[in-house]
Amino acid sequence: MRWLFMLLVVLNLLLYLHHLNEVSPVGDEVSELRVPVQEADIRLLSEAEPLVRRGLAHDADSTCLFLGGFEEESIALALEQRLLSLDIGAEIQSVDEPAGTDYWVYLPPLVSRQASLRQLRELQSRNIDSYIITVGDLSNGISLGIFSRKDSAESVVTRLRGVDYIALIRELPRTHRRYGVRIASASQHLLSDSLLGEFIQDFPELEHRQMQCSSIATSE
Repeated sequence: MRWLFMLLVVLNLLLYLHHLNEVSPVGDEVSELRVPVQEADIRLLSEAEPLVRRGLAHDADSTCLFLGGFEEESIALALEQRLLSLDIGAEIQSVDEPAGTDYWVYLPPLVSRQASLRQLRELQSRNIDSYIITVGDLSNGISLGIFSRKDSAESVVTRLRGVDYIALIRELPRTHRRYGVRIASASQHLLSDSLLGEFIQDFPELEHRQMQCSSIATSE
């Protein structure tokens, strides 16, 4: 019985060693399968780098260097020619800047043009400056003047209320157009500080600033 027990122990050990020999190649296969996956990950990251660069380039193109701020377009033209003579890409541009608000006093349109004309004659007979509006959403209404100060417009409204006319006020944003040049992105590095200083001496009104390209309109 003792020998039979020892024989079973030996057989179990042999089976265990045989099992180990079969498992180890599987482990090698698994490790070999992992290598291409890591190489694929590295390759994908390298391919993604140009996408990042394109994104940065797009952000850089969204801002433009603007030189100008001139009241007269002819001065901007002279600056453009000066830049082009130095092989610096430039293009005439205009910028509309906020310049305050005007206040338009008016009477709303009536049911017909004839009715508006009768109302116009009544106003003129009272020596109230007025005229028919012919275009826009207030067509056939009556304009009573545009004022740069709100209190002036409100005084007209009050005066008309005293003679039974209900006038309204519409705010009209004012803009002021200035001229200059936009420097091409490929040429901005050519505009050194010393060269910019020369331009400021020759064009005392010159301003230089980075602006959103969408806010700069091409002057036609």
